[in-house]
Amino acid sequence: MNRTRVVVIGAGIIGAACARELALAGLDVLVLDRGRPAGGTTSHGEGNLLVSDKGPGAELTLAQLSARLWPQVLAEIADDDPRAAAATEFDPKGGIVVATTDAGAGTLLAFAEAQRRAGVRTERLSAADVAAAEPALTRELTAAVRYPEDAQVQPAAAALVLLGSALRHGARLRTEAEVTGAQVRAGRITGVLVAGEVVEADVVVNAAGPWSGPVSARLGAPIAVRPRRGEVLVTTPMPGVVRHKVYDADYVGAVGTGSGELQTSAVVESTWGGTVLIGSSRRRVGFDDTIRPDVLGAIAAKAVRLFPALADAAVMRAYGGFRPYVDDHLPVLGEDFRLGNLWHATGHEGAGIGLSVGTARLLRELLTGAPPSMPVEEFRVDRPAVPA
Repeated sequence: MNRTRVVVIGAGIIGAACARELALAGLDVLVLDRGRPAGGTTSHGEGNLLVSDKGPGAELTLAQLSARLWPQVLAEIADDDPRAAAATEFDPKGGIVVATTDAGAGTLLAFAEAQRRAGVRTERLSAADVAAAEPALTRELTAAVRYPEDAQVQPAAAALVLLGSALRHGARLRTEAEVTGAQVRAGRITGVLVAGEVVEADVVVNAAGPWSGPVSARLGAPIAVRPRRGEVLVTTPMPGVVRHKVYDADYVGAVGTGSGELQTSAVVESTWGGTVLIGSSRRRVGFDDTIRPDVLGAIAAKAVRLFPALADAAVMRAYGGFRPYVDDHLPVLGEDFRLGNLWHATGHEGAGIGLSVGTARLLRELLTGAPPSMPVEEFRVDRPAVPA
């Protein structure tokens, strides 16, 4: 029996999740990556699976779908390989969002109430609640809201686990395979060019993250996905100092801004190994990967205001990465309206780790003709913000 041949461009967490879903659906899946799996944006994030930072709308609905799917997906993987599932370091520890001004408190509480009406679990915390939940957190707070549905994974490990599951179900992987063009017949893509070779395909999925813009241009259907850079500081192990993902309410504003200028906010959380991840920053600088000390200093200063104990922390490294940014802050998911059989699954900016499994499920449903798990119209490729 001839199976539909799918080429997935990109072996980050979006590509890995998509490859797994499509392999499970019985499609013949080949993943191409210009480098190595999880070697780009995926390995330069914090691994957040968040509902707390998304207001009511399509992206929140996708986050809620993904939040339901993550435990299911990991349980399925554990049935095949319990060690692989454990390697993701899935931690449903919840998040706490705080405000440090009266104005910030009003904004946070209004935002949380709107989310509650959209089905998000929220819990307003008293000063005593905060002290019990996060003893090292500053007491100079005007409001705090806990989000029990927030979780975390180790992002590179999670991507590799998803990809490994895809390979166990018949998908294939080619590394060091940069896509340089497309083979097109009668307005439909029929293959991609890799090192002068045509890799035939019935469907091509552009899941190249921040590089989706350049890749789409090479394929002949450019989309306006651009890189937006962020940096993270990593301390030496400090077990027990930070127990949840904790961030200042101004983080939501930094995520939603369209400015290309530097935006920083305090985002603090620990890993299973006890290291503390300190973010975050956002700025548009193309693919310039320079780590700037002034950016790291701004991040650290805001984090110390939330957790004074971090003033004495030893920072062992800093890293930065590029996030796939779209002007309207929504992912791009669907078939290209200009080039048949070309599908895009990209544009998640800093939320790709959390949204990966929901995105992949929707792609599988759309490609196979199944009813989608949620409305997808707002993610369409032909909306004003996407075509380049």
